[in-house]
Amino acid sequence: MPKPRFTQISLAETPYYHCVSRTVRRAFLCGHDHFSGQSYEHRRNWIEERLLLLAQIFAIDLAAYAVMSNHLHVVLKVDIEKARAWTDSEVVAQWHLLFAGTWLTQRFARGEVIEPHFIRILDERIAEYRQRLTSISWFMRALNEPIARQANKEDNCTGRFWEGRFKSQALLDDAAVLACMTYVDLNPIRAKLADTPEQSDFTSIQRRIDAAKQGQQPKELLPFMGNEYNERPKGLILELQDYFTLVDDTGRILRGDKGGTISETSAKILERLNIPQENWLKITQEFMMLFKGPVGTLPDLKRHCEQRGMRRVAHASSCQHWAS
Repeated sequence: MPKPRFTQISLAETPYYHCVSRTVRRAFLCGHDHFSGQSYEHRRNWIEERLLLLAQIFAIDLAAYAVMSNHLHVVLKVDIEKARAWTDSEVVAQWHLLFAGTWLTQRFARGEVIEPHFIRILDERIAEYRQRLTSISWFMRALNEPIARQANKEDNCTGRFWEGRFKSQALLDDAAVLACMTYVDLNPIRAKLADTPEQSDFTSIQRRIDAAKQGQQPKELLPFMGNEYNERPKGLILELQDYFTLVDDTGRILRGDKGGTISETSAKILERLNIPQENWLKITQEFMMLFKGPVGTLPDLKRHCEQRGMRRVAHASSCQHWAS
C-alpha cells in the first residue's frame, strides 16, 4: 500500500528528492512505437521546456533530469529560504505565472487597494501559495497535468496518461545526491539510447556539457559550487569538471563494449564520498532496485526512520553499498 506523501518528504531532514513518473496504457512519453510505427520524439521538448520553466517559478531547484520513453526522472532541491525571502507581491506574481489565482489575488497583483475585511483572506491565500511553491507535489502536478492533457489531445483519447502517483525518494546526504544524479544522467546510456553523456539527448548532463563549452553553467540547473568543505550557500559539491569525469568514467564502464576504467580523478572523488569503486558501479546501475525508499548511510537512515516514527530501519541492507 503506498505511503502518504508526507511520510516520504520531510524538508527538516533533507531538501533533496529523486522523483519518477511513469506512463500507463503503453503510452509513450517519447521515443518510437515499433507496433504502430509512430514517433513521439517531439514530446521530449514538451517535458524539458516545462521542467526548465517550473524551475524558474517554484522555489525548487532542478539538479538532474532524464526523459525516457515511458518515464521521467528528476532530482530536486527545495529552497525554503528563497520562498521565505520573497515578498507577498513576488509570491503572487510567481503563482500567477502558472495559475489564475483568485479575484482577490488578481486585484492585489494589479496594485488595487484591498479593503480591510479582505486582508486576512488575502494573507491566508498568499501563505498558501508560498507553501505550494516549495511543494514537490505541486511541482510534479504542474509538470505532469499539462503534459497529460497535451498527450491525450494528440492521441485523441481520454483517461490517465501517468500512473496515479509519482515515486519520491529522500536523498539524505551529498553522496546519495551525487549517486542518484549520476544514475539519472546515465539512464540513456544504460538503455543503449546513447553512447556518451554528450549524446544523451534531453538530459541534464547534456545541458551542463553544452553550457560548459561556453564556459558557463546552465542557469536553469542547480550549479556545482566546488569543494565540499567550502561554504556553499547554494549548490552542489564537487567542481563541475570532476562531476563530468565521474559520469564519463562510469558511463564507459556501463556500456560494456569499451575497456572503461575509473580514472585516478574519479577514484579520489569516490574516496572523498566514502564509496568503494565496485559499490559505486553497482549503485549507478541498480539505484532504483537497491533503494526503494530513502537513500543514505545507515546512521542517516536510522535518524530518518526515528523522525518519521518508523519502528524499523527501512531498507537497511542497502546501506552496505555505501561502506567499504
